[in-house]
Amino acid sequence: MRLWLSKSSEVPLRDQLAAQVILGIVSDDLKAGQKLPSTRELARRYQIHANTVSAAYRRLAQQGWVEFRKGSGVYVLARTGQQKIEGHNPLDQLITVFLRTARDHGHSLPEIQSRLRHWLALQPPDHFLFIEPDEELRRIVVAEIEEATGVRVIGAAPDECANADLLTGAAPVSLYGQAEAARTVLRSDADLITIRARSVPESLKGEKHPPPDALIAIVSRWPEFLRWSYMILVAAGLDPDALSFRDARENGWQKGLRSTALVITDSLVARQLPGGLKTRVFRIVSDSSLDDLREFVQRFFS
Repeated sequence: MRLWLSKSSEVPLRDQLAAQVILGIVSDDLKAGQKLPSTRELARRYQIHANTVSAAYRRLAQQGWVEFRKGSGVYVLARTGQQKIEGHNPLDQLITVFLRTARDHGHSLPEIQSRLRHWLALQPPDHFLFIEPDEELRRIVVAEIEEATGVRVIGAAPDECANADLLTGAAPVSLYGQAEAARTVLRSDADLITIRARSVPESLKGEKHPPPDALIAIVSRWPEFLRWSYMILVAAGLDPDALSFRDARENGWQKGLRSTALVITDSLVARQLPGGLKTRVFRIVSDSSLDDLREFVQRFFS
């Protein structure tokens, strides 16, 4: 029995395993009475925890797809005409009919799975994949794109993009400076949307100069945000001694914020601030790039 398991998927491995066994049964790739690989064998073959395999087998047994034979193993149960996939999902039933028809025409299950992956890759995207090696920057930009476009965004480091499942249904995005690295992990025919960072004038647009004695807190989980903010604010004429920098990864970073005249932060940490604070969010992505992403969603997303 051949399986494809993605450890980076949002779908639990237990569910991936159970679903593929069911597909094998309904497509007749797994025959009634056939013995399935042992829990230990599957765990070793796919380098997953044995408890994950056991949980998948227990679920399959509860649904009537397999049976445990004491001292012998796990076997595929004979199906009845009334047996349905859990939940009676209409889409599941359509998939079942499709698989049976494809097998009746002589196509193997690996062949069917390969062609399905091919056609799924051709479908319009339903989410963005932001490719960026810096984890904290990645989290901030994901939050900004989700807020601006209203669609789901997944963040990934370049080395994670070797997983083909991660790219399925995704519109890849990277910052301009990371475009070359991002393209090396994508297919040669894949499109990459490049976005630009916000300029200093854009960041300060509409911002009134605070009083000379005002205490300003700068808060972020991303060290480069703190450094970048320092340069911007000092260039704007603020007294460095009036700036209080907080790393939001450290305990107690919220202490004393209410005594400040202004809190400058990023899009992600802004969601964690106590209410009632005067806040200025310095965004990473430029307004023009966010407009481009909104337009892309309107034109290409299903």
